[in-house]
Amino acid sequence: MEGDAQNKHVESPTNSQQTISDDDEIDYSVKPEFYDPEVDAKDEIWAQKVRKGRQSDAVLSCPVCFTTLCLECQRHEKYVSQYRAIFVVNCKIGNGQVLEISAKPKKGKRRRESSESEEATAVAEACKPVCCCICSTNVGIIDVDEVYHFFNVLPSES
Repeated sequence: MEGDAQNKHVESPTNSQQTISDDDEIDYSVKPEFYDPEVDAKDEIWAQKVRKGRQSDAVLSCPVCFTTLCLECQRHEKYVSQYRAIFVVNCKIGNGQVLEISAKPKKGKRRRESSESEEATAVAEACKPVCCCICSTNVGIIDVDEVYHFFNVLPSES
């Protein structure tokens, strides 16, 4: 068996199979055409102008294509991966689709009047799905008060 391993001959790659390092092809003496060392500062100035001095808990992006969806939002108090916003960009509302979200009464608490519990179970909001306008990924919903609720997004520091 050792003889078989020693008899195997490894062929060297032909010229078409040889790999060349990218570093060998890059001329570092020329400034890159698409590099701007000031771009982060310019983007920060633009974002502050759009927000008009208001604070945001995060900047929200699409989880699939990383398109910016919201520059000004509030994080949900209980569900820290959910956000709500009024002003959004690059979002489209699913027209023709309506999602019924019913309010559930709290468990373990008795209500004195049956009419209160009937109202709580009867309350339902008609919401529409919200998608990224670039890749059509479902990123949240919009409620009847036109408040966007994002639950499938990537947050980053604002």
